[in-house]
Amino acid sequence: MEILISEAMTGQALDRLRESFAVAYEPDLWRDPVGLRERLASGVRALIVRNQTRVTRELLAVADRLEVIGRAGVGLENIDLTAASERGIVVAWTPEQNANSVAELTVGLILALARHIPAADRDTRAGNWNRQQFTGIEILGKTLGVIGLGRIGAATAAKARALGMEIVAYDPLLDTDSLRALELRARIVPLEELLAVSDVVTCHLPATPATIGLLDAARLSLLKPTAYLINTSRGTVLDEGALVELLARGAIAGAALDVRAEEPPAPSPLTALDNVILLPHIAAFTTEGQRRVVTSICRDVAAVLRGEPARFFANFPLPRR
Repeated sequence: MEILISEAMTGQALDRLRESFAVAYEPDLWRDPVGLRERLASGVRALIVRNQTRVTRELLAVADRLEVIGRAGVGLENIDLTAASERGIVVAWTPEQNANSVAELTVGLILALARHIPAADRDTRAGNWNRQQFTGIEILGKTLGVIGLGRIGAATAAKARALGMEIVAYDPLLDTDSLRALELRARIVPLEELLAVSDVVTCHLPATPATIGLLDAARLSLLKPTAYLINTSRGTVLDEGALVELLARGAIAGAALDVRAEEPPAPSPLTALDNVILLPHIAAFTTEGQRRVVTSICRDVAAVLRGEPARFFANFPLPRR
């Protein structure tokens, strides 16, 4: 066995990969750490994962022949990148292939919150016709606060700008006169100012020691009572308990969460709130986005196994063995 796939994925790129390499497709293996360890210890050269497989230092210690880890997605928090690099293992990923899919869903959530679409749908299905109850707001002229102006945040800002929204952004990696911000006509501001002035806040941050818990109770309390909060990045950046408290007492207008700190999540008071949209981490799951992701990661894994450099890599393009 040369390539092990431990999570669910499909596509023609996988079929092409099977034509050249011995591929073991075990989409539920991520649930079985012992089984995963045994497979890697058997001489696997490549491991392809999404975000559920925990690729730890201990796991990599038994993977003596592993040359490349392919992460079908953008986040790397489930992979010990330091340990992989120390062992000379390439970590390939897809940093931009699903950015448009996530951005489109985010814009959809902005509109869904502003017009109360899910709540109105549920109420009408129950036999009601409460037009006045679901009076919404226009997003034209409203301020969108983008936390994290990377590929996804920038794509979201561009689409929101086309719909007539004003853009403010917080990104500690960008200067106030950054070219990206200038192109988007986005004003770079401190996080606290962004939270205080935005009508809609959307979060696009990776999970890192600096971002985990960033949106805590104190910062969330800065939001306007009429503001909406959207998170399609990582659930751990947000204090969910604090958000529940704010929503329950009407301190903010609503929220939409595609990601949770624990996935699948435990039962939560969020499910009882009408002003919340909850999705099962589907922002990147479009036919087009997933085709690009799977194609890219299969191409890079195949390249590394053939002794060629990966195109999209998080550490280095060729194994350092």
